[in-house]
Amino acid sequence: MPSYLITGASRGIGLGYVRQLSVDQENVIFALVRDKKDSHELTALNTPNIHIVEADITDHQALKRVAEEVAQVTGGSLDVLINNAAYMRSPRGFMTLDEYTDPELLTADMNEMFNINVIGVVHTINAFLPLLKRGTTKKVVTLTSGLGVPAITLQSEMDIFGPYSASKAAINVIVAKYAVKFKPEGLLFVALSPGLVNTAPAGQQAPPEYMARWGKMLARFKELNPSFRGALSVENSVKRQIELINAATLEQAGTMLSVEF
Repeated sequence: MPSYLITGASRGIGLGYVRQLSVDQENVIFALVRDKKDSHELTALNTPNIHIVEADITDHQALKRVAEEVAQVTGGSLDVLINNAAYMRSPRGFMTLDEYTDPELLTADMNEMFNINVIGVVHTINAFLPLLKRGTTKKVVTLTSGLGVPAITLQSEMDIFGPYSASKAAINVIVAKYAVKFKPEGLLFVALSPGLVNTAPAGQQAPPEYMARWGKMLARFKELNPSFRGALSVENSVKRQIELINAATLEQAGTMLSVEF
């Protein structure tokens, strides 16, 4: 009975993982959310092999309590940890770094991105490492982005999403550090880019002045890849992500896998 823990499972890609993995009743799914009461789509699944657990990934004590809950269900092990929870949707995401008129606001955005997207992931990994070491599959997957790769930033000429991109560059290094440490023990750590995925709630749209920048970015993607047809659906992206996770081997430890789009 393979066991999976997915962070940020209340919506978007995280919820997509829960939906697809829980179809196989042999899988045991732990869906980690900050607040179960606000996770309406997740609770509506109401499937026996889904266990909803609560913690903020920046709260290491809460994560330890969740690890204890997981251990009680599985007998002390965990096969796959999927670090999906992340913060991106600041209304200032479409701004370039020099467009911040308030230095304190820039500092706040940078701190929030790193606290959730980097430090929170480190706390999550550390909390579940003892269980992963006793697992069978022994895979730790951390969702990342091509925006965190300098070469891709230069190629795509994307100067927006600065704080988010910096946090993803940092997490790519973190994944490599864990990979080096734990590869000899058979634990596989990889970063995984889900591709460009449409996770926006229905009807939600950025302000008009930012939509122009979004359009410019999509046009550049089309220029670089003529077969580009726009953002993937959550369903299609998650399906491909699961295929990559299942196929991943220790030879890929520390690398960034990517869904083509």
